Amino acid sequence: MAVRQHGVVAYRQLAEMGFGRGAIEGRLKTGRLHRLHRGVYAVGHSVLSPKGRWMAAVLACGPGAALSHRDGGQLWNIFRTSRAEIDVTASRSRGGIPGITLHRVRVLDPRDRGWIEGIPVTALPRTLLDLAEVLRPRQLERAIEEAERLRLFDLRAIEDVRRRSPGRRGLRPLIAAVGAAWETPPAARSEMERLFLDLCREAGLPIPAMNTMVEGYEVDAHWPGTDVVVELDGWDFHRTRGSFERDRARDLALSPRYRVLRLTWRQLTRERAEVTRSLRALLDSCRTPRARGQGAHAHASP
Repeated sequence: MAVRQHGVVAYRQLAEMGFGRGAIEGRLKTGRLHRLHRGVYAVGHSVLSPKGRWMAAVLACGPGAALSHRDGGQLWNIFRTSRAEIDVTASRSRGGIPGITLHRVRVLDPRDRGWIEGIPVTALPRTLLDLAEVLRPRQLERAIEEAERLRLFDLRAIEDVRRRSPGRRGLRPLIAAVGAAWETPPAARSEMERLFLDLCREAGLPIPAMNTMVEGYEVDAHWPGTDVVVELDGWDFHRTRGSFERDRARDLALSPRYRVLRLTWRQLTRERAEVTRSLRALLDSCRTPRARGQGAHAHASP
């Protein structure tokens, strides 16, 4: 049972297997069980994986509880949270459990429940509705975009949970975020590219074409009709010497007619004002590629 549940068990489960109070207390004293929450124990050792911590939190909130909100989003792999407390939704639970943010409901509809690797979690549409109540609009849009990228997003299921959840304060931001997410250029492939698009929106800059072809080369961002190209230097895509050399060869080939601005993660997160000024200056002074060379053009990939 502990293996199936990521290293944790509940008192009620041990009792169902025939363990009495004395047997459980004896194992706590000898270190075969380690108390995590009231009535929830780690088996053998107390060093748990994130999934073990999530499972323990759900067990601590009683039968029918489910991981939800930010931690539900992380289990669905559409959001990342660094909060110490774990979000759990439950219809029956005592309050004030240390380390757990408890979201009480009268009943959690079976359609709003799911399981991932044995961990009870709110179904994805319900998770998005819950996230709409605790995230900023752009964070919610990113979660929706990620769900779409993972082919988990179902607009009909969103509409179903909307109809079943009258009065939820997350309904309006969820519907707004669904609409906004579909306005995002679909060619954004990474978190760094989405971060760059966020910067353009916040600065009021034109939204460029992403992952588009220019002079036979694929570039990260380009404003059609201009000579401005942006390359995003993320470690994941530039970790080998071969990729580094190919990037520089592309820059050299484009340099007679295009101005290539390379940006790093640090610049996008810590030097946003400087990046914005540089981009605005380049776009304000942009020239068409044809003006700098013969027959140069840019076109989007199919």
